Amino acid sequence: MQTTIPLIQLNNIEKVFLTDEVETHALSGIELEIRHGDYVSISGPSGCGKSTLLSILGLLDSPTRGSYELRGEPIEHLDYAQRARVRNREIGFIFQSFNLIGDLTVQENIELPLTYRGLTAAERKERVDETLTKVGMTARAKHYPAQLSGGQQQRVAVARALGGRPSILLADEPTGSLDSKNGEAVMALLRELHAEGATICLVTHDERYARDAQRTVHLFDGRIVTNKPALQPGAE
Repeated sequence: MQTTIPLIQLNNIEKVFLTDEVETHALSGIELEIRHGDYVSISGPSGCGKSTLLSILGLLDSPTRGSYELRGEPIEHLDYAQRARVRNREIGFIFQSFNLIGDLTVQENIELPLTYRGLTAAERKERVDETLTKVGMTARAKHYPAQLSGGQQQRVAVARALGGRPSILLADEPTGSLDSKNGEAVMALLRELHAEGATICLVTHDERYARDAQRTVHLFDGRIVTNKPALQPGAE
């Protein structure tokens, strides 16, 4: 039975940047709940706060005010090392620019985050093999990123995110550096992962891909202006 406690709960989140004595309110009054198995898309115009919100969700940044609970536990009190440990165990990141390490093979890129988990070599190999199979990249395990197409690199990035068996996948414009064919292939992979039970939060400019989600959150000037079920393709 699904737990009644949200995976992530944001309450009245604000983020203020101070530059040259000027206050920039990147986020204001953000209320957001993400439950296990959700697929949420975050959209809005450039500069609306999407990336800032994703950074806070991923514990890469801290809010100026407000509360963030993960599995019902507040995270504000965590120090840098504790936050890094939670990120490594709970959150999988998929970036627009792939962020693969060029002098490591596909296999090594996926394995690297697992070395910080205290897993044995056999356990790491099992995770790598499992995720490469899931994204259809087993035959490329010994290749380097430069030997792969953009679509293949993004599949490796997805595999790396899955290797830690995270509670949530945070995808930041995962199709932004891809052509339409490869972009659709990556989005099809995310749809498949969600169907298998993955919790996904997607930032995208593309309304077609936003509709893949169960729920769409639209930001404008740092505020949530809509938070509703996604309009499915073909719906009026």
